[in-house]
Amino acid sequence: MDSDNMFWEYLERITADNEMVIDRPKGTKHPAYNDMVYPVDYGYIKNTKSMDGQGIDIFIGSEKSKRLDAIICIIDMLKKDSEIKIVLGCTENEKVKIYDFLNSSECMKVIMIKR
Repeated sequence: MDSDNMFWEYLERITADNEMVIDRPKGTKHPAYNDMVYPVDYGYIKNTKSMDGQGIDIFIGSEKSKRLDAIICIIDMLKKDSEIKIVLGCTENEKVKIYDFLNSSECMKVIMIKR
C-alpha cells in the first residue's frame, strides 16, 4: 500500500480505536470568540496528542457512515503554530461550513485536504 493510502488508514485506525469526546456540540459558541458558532460537533480523540499537546481535534458531522474523508491543516498566527483536525462523517455542505468557520479569523487560515 502506498504512503497516501496508509496515511488515511492510520487516521481511520486512530478514530476507530479511541474514544471521541465532543466538548463543543453543534450550535455552541467558541469559548474565546462569542461570534463563532460551531457548525457541527467538535471535540478531540482520547489517548492521542496533537501539536498543542492536547488530543487530536475532530469535527463530526451528520452522516451516518462516519466516513473519514478530509483533514484540515491550520496555521494560527496568534499561537504561531500549526496542526491538523480530522473531519469525520461530514456532508459536503458541512465541510464548507467548517472551512468558512475556521477561516473567519484574520489570525488563522486553513486548507482542507480531501481524500
